[in-house]
Amino acid sequence: MSDSKQYVIVGGGVAAVQAAKAIRDLDAAADITILGEENRLPYNRIKLTKGLFTDLHSDKVLIKKEKWYNDNRITLKSFARAVQLHMDRKLVETAEGEQIAYDKLLLCMGATNRALPVPGAGLKRVHSLRELQDADRLKAELCEGDRVAVIGGGVQGLETAWALHEGGYRVTVIEAAPRLMARQLDEASSERLRKALFSAGVELVLQRGIAAITGEETVQEIVLNDQTVIACEHVVYSIGIVPNTKLVQHTAIETGSGIIVSNCLETSEPDVYAAGDVAEIDGLVEGLWGAAMEQGRVAGHNMAAAEPEAYRRAVPVTLFNAFGVSLFSMGTIDEAQCDLTISEEENGIYTRLFVKDNTIIGAISWEGAAASLTYKAAIEQGVSLDGIDLQSSCLADVMAEVEARLQN
Repeated sequence: MSDSKQYVIVGGGVAAVQAAKAIRDLDAAADITILGEENRLPYNRIKLTKGLFTDLHSDKVLIKKEKWYNDNRITLKSFARAVQLHMDRKLVETAEGEQIAYDKLLLCMGATNRALPVPGAGLKRVHSLRELQDADRLKAELCEGDRVAVIGGGVQGLETAWALHEGGYRVTVIEAAPRLMARQLDEASSERLRKALFSAGVELVLQRGIAAITGEETVQEIVLNDQTVIACEHVVYSIGIVPNTKLVQHTAIETGSGIIVSNCLETSEPDVYAAGDVAEIDGLVEGLWGAAMEQGRVAGHNMAAAEPEAYRRAVPVTLFNAFGVSLFSMGTIDEAQCDLTISEEENGIYTRLFVKDNTIIGAISWEGAAASLTYKAAIEQGVSLDGIDLQSSCLADVMAEVEARLQN
């Protein structure tokens, strides 16, 4: 019998892959097994909205190619759904009845899209994009000239709306909030984005919820809560996520909205860790791609290392590129948590800084992704703005001085 440690990872997303890599970097002899529910190698789920009409079955969407798993001796089991944990015996049981032993276990089952809680949500041609098969089904069912209602004016909803619009379909975006991307943008940026949708020819409905989706077997209309009717052949919704905690429901593992973990990503049960969209740290499920990557890395490291490493939450960054708009939003953009904000529009480029205790804690800018790095570094490193005249200096001069201080 082998003396090598048995590491089992439940879930086939980016957190699982990063964890497996971190374990292998520290333990050359370990047996590492990833249990993935889908029948393919782990892939970049962001592509389901950002690249809906690209070839989602190509190797370009994979997190790692098959050769990487073979070279690193990582066993990847597809169609392997974990259904029960026997923590007293350190076993994971799959739907097929296979029992897999572990010394250390990582739970990264991810999340599912929040269900649409309205009558008619179960009709045919109501879609939500979470897995590759969801995107395949949507594309297979679309016909030329179809009208698509996209419910949700957040990042994913708008990326999907843009992809459908670019694909030649007539799109209406419905958002219950008063403005678009309210979690990532201030009012001025939301208004600019609204105008970009209008210019592109995309219909937009704000501040109205869905009363019902109607049709015989397939979608025919959406009825809004003010009784407005929107005719459509498809509905695509994106209204948040729900962590997949079913596997641990009848165990001693503590849960809140997700699986509760320490800052070392360990659950309430010894030798069991959690990372990614299923993990809850300090009352928060981050639900971000970058966070899942880093949590996976830290969890894998801590499973294999003698000395644990604490997970540090990165500055949340949103990069948005759709409707002819390229912008980024990062950090804290809540005016109530700031001492002051500085905004400027130069050559059509809008930028706003959020400042607290004389440091930048958040930023929104329409400069595009490349410009985001300086702002991110300034927030992460807490660069002091002492000595900079924030009231009379232009933003370009402020950021030039910030960049100089970053280099010192």
